[in-house]
Amino acid sequence: MCDYSLHGVASRPATVGDKLITADFRNTLTRGFSALDEPSVAVCLLPGTELVFEQEVERHHAFLQTLFFRKDRWRIHHKVGRFRQINVDDPHTHHDAIEFPGGQIVLLTRLRAGQRATVLQLPAQPRPALDIGAREHAVSPAHAR
Repeated sequence: MCDYSLHGVASRPATVGDKLITADFRNTLTRGFSALDEPSVAVCLLPGTELVFEQEVERHHAFLQTLFFRKDRWRIHHKVGRFRQINVDDPHTHHDAIEFPGGQIVLLTRLRAGQRATVLQLPAQPRPALDIGAREHAVSPAHAR
């Protein structure tokens, strides 16, 4: 899904193998993912989508913060993560986040822009349940005779 402030941006759903980059979009208040070859199009992820980043992930930090804190403080020390949505009961806040191994959750808008990632896996989609009568006819070879 795409965060609330990206609703005015052209978007498309993610697919397995997509090469993404964390990006700032014009006229928005948030950061999101775009495809490397479509920088003005937001790529929307479903909760549970698994990603691998090219390098250890870094949170956004201002230059002034680097004067007072070690740069290592902004590094997350993981390359894989799973897309999540948080604070969904509050419509006026950011929801898109990445959950990293160990349980750390970081809002996507808090990640440093320009980080590259690849979509590894989309979440499993539930299969529609078959009608019990239809299942019996489909399974039983005796009815076919």
